[in-house]
Amino acid sequence: MSRNQGGRRLFNRVVLYLALLLGAIIMAGPFLYMVSTAFKGQVYVFEFPPQFIPARPTLENFVKAWTSNNFALYFWNSLRVAVVVMAVVVVLTSMMAYAFARFNFRGKDTLFYLMLAMMMMPAMMLIIPQFVLARNLNLINKLGGLVVVYAASGMAFNTFLLRGFFEGLPRELEEAVLLDGGGYFTIFTRVILPLSTPALATVAIFSFLGSWDEYIWALTVINEAKKRTLPIAIANFQGQHASDWGLVFAASLIAVIPVLVIYVLLQRYFVQGLTSGALKA
Repeated sequence: MSRNQGGRRLFNRVVLYLALLLGAIIMAGPFLYMVSTAFKGQVYVFEFPPQFIPARPTLENFVKAWTSNNFALYFWNSLRVAVVVMAVVVVLTSMMAYAFARFNFRGKDTLFYLMLAMMMMPAMMLIIPQFVLARNLNLINKLGGLVVVYAASGMAFNTFLLRGFFEGLPRELEEAVLLDGGGYFTIFTRVILPLSTPALATVAIFSFLGSWDEYIWALTVINEAKKRTLPIAIANFQGQHASDWGLVFAASLIAVIPVLVIYVLLQRYFVQGLTSGALKA
């Protein structure tokens, strides 16, 4: 390699790293400003020049946000809905995906393509049919109405995702279990699921985020104040405390914490799944 080629490659790498660093700063800047403002008192929010590291950090905004406007109640409502939806989606889509990946039955391809077609429909087109169905099932003003719709909305994509992963798993392991007298339930629970930790973690993250952040359906089906979820609470919170940005950002940061926690926890299982699979291989 000539000196000119080496210098050009070094220059390109430096430019690439600088561009990535600039992009990271642009993306993380608003979030860091939100965190900084959440720890500031109201008198320091509009100071100039602004300080990203508060001179006198305080937790007053977090305490006030948690204890006002039934914020804690809405938080627990959202958490219950998101956890139940995550569990339901992981269990049902894993079983559906395994059936599509391993079993042959009449209408298999037709059902799978119909399921894929549902992924192409805009969510807003389904609001009225979903509302009529929820009314007929007596799910209006009930958190169960949120769980049913959120879980059903994530079935198609997550089944498609898991089906592709299951098809890549070696069939020899399943045949060995069958030769030892095990059944398909044993194969599914003892072989398929442990090997599918990365895909299951991905499905869990997607389903949790989809139900935690959803606003339109929750606003449509929930009318009672005590059954509202966090996105509605934050929207109302911003309307009631529009000028108190420290309080608004503290409430928003509280809403972000469960997402970060679930992502970190499932990312750990994701990495463990990858490393255990590599060691077994």
